[in-house]
Amino acid sequence: MPGHVALILHAHLPFVRHPEHEHFLEEDWFFEAITESYIPLLRMMQRLVSDGVPFKLTMSLTPTLCAMLQDQLLRERYVQHVDLILDLAKRERKRNRSEPKLRALAGFYLDLFSESRRFFVDECKCDLLSAFRELRKTGALEIIASAATHGLLPLLQQQSREAARSQVLIGRDVYVDLFGAEPTGFWLPECAYTPGLEFLLQEANIRWFVLDAHGLMLGRPGPRHAIYAPCYTRAGPAAFARDRDSSRQVWSAQGGYPGDPAYREFYRDAGFDLPMEHLGPVARGTRKFSGLKYHRITGCHAAKELYDRAAAEKVAETQAVHFIGQRRQQIREITTAGFDPILVIPFDAELFGHWWFEGPLFLEFFIRKMADEREFSLTTPSEYLAGHPTQQLTEPATSTWGEHGYFEVWLNQSNAWIYTHLHTAAQSLSEAARRYTDNPTSLTDRVLKQLARELLLAQSSDWAFLMKTGTAREYATKRTMDHLARFNRLRDQLVANHVDQEFLGECECRDNLFPNVNWRYYA
Repeated sequence: MPGHVALILHAHLPFVRHPEHEHFLEEDWFFEAITESYIPLLRMMQRLVSDGVPFKLTMSLTPTLCAMLQDQLLRERYVQHVDLILDLAKRERKRNRSEPKLRALAGFYLDLFSESRRFFVDECKCDLLSAFRELRKTGALEIIASAATHGLLPLLQQQSREAARSQVLIGRDVYVDLFGAEPTGFWLPECAYTPGLEFLLQEANIRWFVLDAHGLMLGRPGPRHAIYAPCYTRAGPAAFARDRDSSRQVWSAQGGYPGDPAYREFYRDAGFDLPMEHLGPVARGTRKFSGLKYHRITGCHAAKELYDRAAAEKVAETQAVHFIGQRRQQIREITTAGFDPILVIPFDAELFGHWWFEGPLFLEFFIRKMADEREFSLTTPSEYLAGHPTQQLTEPATSTWGEHGYFEVWLNQSNAWIYTHLHTAAQSLSEAARRYTDNPTSLTDRVLKQLARELLLAQSSDWAFLMKTGTAREYATKRTMDHLARFNRLRDQLVANHVDQEFLGECECRDNLFPNVNWRYYA
């Protein structure tokens, strides 16, 4: 086939774990993503493999997400979370017994949440990573690595090369620990790139990464095949470019598929409609999303109508056929003699199921119908490079994805203050790492590991993003400040040779990710 399409799902959440509280609102981000995105995507891929449907799909599973998926406390809390939603769904079915449509919807959610619990507890033994590993073994799913805590690498590298290097190498190490092999691809957080990063990726033995379209189009020299073929960087790793047209058609709520009026409305949730006393323990005294959503998008100026699952399924199937036709036409227009184009289409994995409830359904229809496609095939960037090893050499341009494409989301008046503190902490950790690298005591080793964890967590691009959008500004600000405060306190104790082991233990208990973190990378 002359054409290729590579779908890439970027699965990421910031590390949110608060053992000091019985319940913490922001942990719901993780629980919702499991129920609405990760389990539906896993079950979709399992069905495809079981039915013998050929497909290729690429996913990044970031180290912070993997740490949460492995965490026993969060696993237990997820089961408790699902049990509370199941209880609400049962009570909703009873409350709506005289309203056939609402009762049917409550029953739909009861079945959905029951199946999620069964899959998580009984089939996966509370270990979703094991299911991802099994799919990886089939060859249908390629899993790629990412930076340790989703730090924005160009901004970290600007004043501390060791900080960016450590994000890459620790991310690589976590991947090797989890999957027992070296990663081939690497997801650059926020698709953020600047010349020089390719040498860090080469040190981690990475074969390829993804940029937004303008990152490759403005490279020097310019790409001969535009965004429809990768280009090798001077250090070796290849840069693939995002196809914006394909991506926009799927993720855009305005002009894209998710905005269809037949689909489920994300923001209209029973958690905001029902009386607090009826919500019970699901709400815990706070208005929040419950997961039970009874309405469809309908129209911009129309009253919201009740959700019709059967009608939504028909729309998803129609759109999957349309998406295939659009990609077929696109490939016909760019195919020339001696050139096999590739469309690289990356998305946040949480789009499928969480933000766009019918997303996994659309994806499954698309993949199943691709089995009969004759003009292009599904592939992965790794597979494409293996079949097309000769490519142009270029130096990509500094770029990100997101608004305006040049860091503006993560570097603006709302969040610029964090970078001075991050750079100072990174330089401080490098000094300590060089000082103790040859002969640390066991206690010094523990302190340096925790210093690395606190710095890595403070560097997460999610905090700057949330400060900019305002959706959880106070929490993001507090997380950044708390990690830096703990970092500074531990560093001062290390310098004074007077470590408060009780405080150290509290830090290790709270932020317990990356048990084997290699702090020597900072040296």
